[in-house]
Amino acid sequence: MFTKILASVLALAATVSAEGAPAYGGFRTVWVDTFDGPAGSAVNSNNWNVITGLKVNNEWQDYTTSSQNLQISGGATVQIVPQKDSSGKWTSARIESKYKFTPPAGTQTMVEAKLRFGDNSIANKQGLWPAFWLLGDSIHNGVGWPTCGELDAMETVNGQLTGYGTVHCDVYPGGVCNESNGIGGTVSIPDQSWHNWRIVWDRRASTWTGETITWYMDGKQFHQISGARINNQNVWNSLANSPFFFILNVAVGGDWPGAPNSATLGGWGSMMEVAYVAHYIAN
Repeated sequence: MFTKILASVLALAATVSAEGAPAYGGFRTVWVDTFDGPAGSAVNSNNWNVITGLKVNNEWQDYTTSSQNLQISGGATVQIVPQKDSSGKWTSARIESKYKFTPPAGTQTMVEAKLRFGDNSIANKQGLWPAFWLLGDSIHNGVGWPTCGELDAMETVNGQLTGYGTVHCDVYPGGVCNESNGIGGTVSIPDQSWHNWRIVWDRRASTWTGETITWYMDGKQFHQISGARINNQNVWNSLANSPFFFILNVAVGGDWPGAPNSATLGGWGSMMEVAYVAHYIAN
């Protein structure tokens, strides 16, 4: 069955199936993963690197390749599941796309994911930190963070129904993006069920200062930056004219959410589940 969705901010008509990424009028789909496959299987290794051995921001979890932390659901989704063992050790998963893209000049570029959170009570999610975000590929070529550029499409912490969209850039500490805080906006999340999270680059302006990057939840804008606000062409290029890749992860603990507590639960009730990740360019 197909459902009509009106994305009024972009004036787009979309048709979406329960198991597929939507097709948007005026845009063509360039790349998509809809996480098809049998229950318990691994993500498509042609599309994703499964990250292990990485721990930043004073996080607690160990990222693993275990199906207990990362699995295709069998219902055209991927599930990223934090788990706590009997010794108190936390594990989770992080995947990074092998696919990279650079938003071209003169048009609009859109990326989007549809995701939900497990139905454990918010009181049982202290210290959990799910995210859908993009990182500048230059980090793979010796450029440090935040100079590489980072665009967080959706982060939330401690189960709170607040979504954060943030840009990180330039230098740490301070700099154009006021690191380590970044430049961010927030939006209220209605519930823990399915919602769409989108970033749109609009590079149709005659000068780089008029270009924008805009954040949406369910088609509603909640954050925007412009070249004029960044006011530094090299920094803007790191955000709007350089290659990015996708990241999906659930961290545990860390500088922002703080430590999990005795009430924090792991398992599928604390997962982040993702139905698709897609990249579009305007026709």
